[in-house]
Amino acid sequence: MKRTRDRPIVFLGGGRITSALIAGWRLAGYKYRIVVHDRHIPKLSQLKRKYKVEVETDLRRAVDAAYLLIVAVRPDGIRDLFKTIGVIQRPITAVSVAAGVPLTKLRACLGPLVRWARAMPSPVCRSGRGLTALIFEPALPVDARREVTQLFETVGQVIEIPENHFDAFTVTYSASHGYHALGALAQSAEKVGLDRKTAIIAAAHALADGINAWREGKLSLDDLLREAATPGGTAATVIKAMTTAGYDRAVERGIRAGIARTKKNARLI
Repeated sequence: MKRTRDRPIVFLGGGRITSALIAGWRLAGYKYRIVVHDRHIPKLSQLKRKYKVEVETDLRRAVDAAYLLIVAVRPDGIRDLFKTIGVIQRPITAVSVAAGVPLTKLRACLGPLVRWARAMPSPVCRSGRGLTALIFEPALPVDARREVTQLFETVGQVIEIPENHFDAFTVTYSASHGYHALGALAQSAEKVGLDRKTAIIAAAHALADGINAWREGKLSLDDLLREAATPGGTAATVIKAMTTAGYDRAVERGIRAGIARTKKNARLI
């Protein structure tokens, strides 16, 4: 996959993950051409104004211009998108960020000259602190794999995992867990007397600063838990009460529900 300045990365879909990736790339100083195709003109206008990307309302022209395609539409829209595109008559690398749609389904679309990768990038990539899981089909050349990997590395950590782990990763790595936990913890703190601002500051410290201490230090998670929650102490009492109330079971139930949702996505194309 030879990079040339006259051929852009082309996004098919101008939604949230497209916006987050472009924001992260611009923050990192990425200066190559980026083109976005979407049916919704207001989305394109906003992306063009905010990130200086090029926009293309004609799907065929967008595909024909690309040196790299990033398919960033919802899983329930992929079938119609691929049907409209038809067979691509030149070698090209395509990256799907659609949750739950496996390589076997992707390879059956757009023709044999398209080589596929799957990526699960976090919206946190807009800040340069993202996390992306990658998987490549065997036929994708080494240089193309390297370039795709480097592209996502500009917006955060990249890990390559087996495809049969993708669904579990997808429902585990989402920053929504952190936002949801922050909201729930702050709300509970308000109910027992803290004002909203102080509750959020305290909850954010418990989650973000605590996790950063694990990331940046040498102690294991178990060691940090023992340090923070002394047996018989307040923190240990809180954790025990939450576990008894079903906290662990609720998290597992959510993860399993998310995996079921991704498996439904695979049946959409």
